[in-house]
Amino acid sequence: MDSTLTSPAPLIPPVLKLLDRLSDAAGVSVPAFVDLADLRQLPPGSLGRAWAELLDAAQLSPFTGGPRRKQLHDGVHLLTGYGTDPMGEAEVQAFLLGAKFHPAQLALGLGTLRLIHRQVTRFPLMQTEIRDRLWAAYQRGRAAKFDVDQWQPETQWHLSLSEVRASFRLEPAPRQQSHADGRYSATTNYES
Repeated sequence: MDSTLTSPAPLIPPVLKLLDRLSDAAGVSVPAFVDLADLRQLPPGSLGRAWAELLDAAQLSPFTGGPRRKQLHDGVHLLTGYGTDPMGEAEVQAFLLGAKFHPAQLALGLGTLRLIHRQVTRFPLMQTEIRDRLWAAYQRGRAAKFDVDQWQPETQWHLSLSEVRASFRLEPAPRQQSHADGRYSATTNYES
């Protein structure tokens, strides 16, 4: 598989820094609310512990600045089961667009799609699968009872991840596997 399909885009860090500066200027930045040390102490299977494990497994740090919506981003990956690769990022944006239209989701989703398109043009069969996956993510968002702007995960850290998902009528997405030729396929192995 081409490593660019799973590598984060180099433009993302500067865009996030710009978002933080704009958020600070607009007065919408909030203090960090994800403390990995605290979350790692929670029981296995809890939302908080699973959040920490997701970040640890992906070797990521939580977003600690900017608007609340940005800081919730990793939690949306956790709730939905979408990966942190470019395809998973696009699925998160499609899901959020379905759950609650927000112009930022549309802009982020289109930007992510542009990155993916550049990477998969030599795999024409993949384009159909990408479209299908994004449509499925959008439909999951429409079916869910999830409003990212109202979500307060701090009140749910101790609850099981499956309980939190159920409260939003959200089943985890099937894991996606990448093949050596760059194709993706769904499996029926769900995260709990």
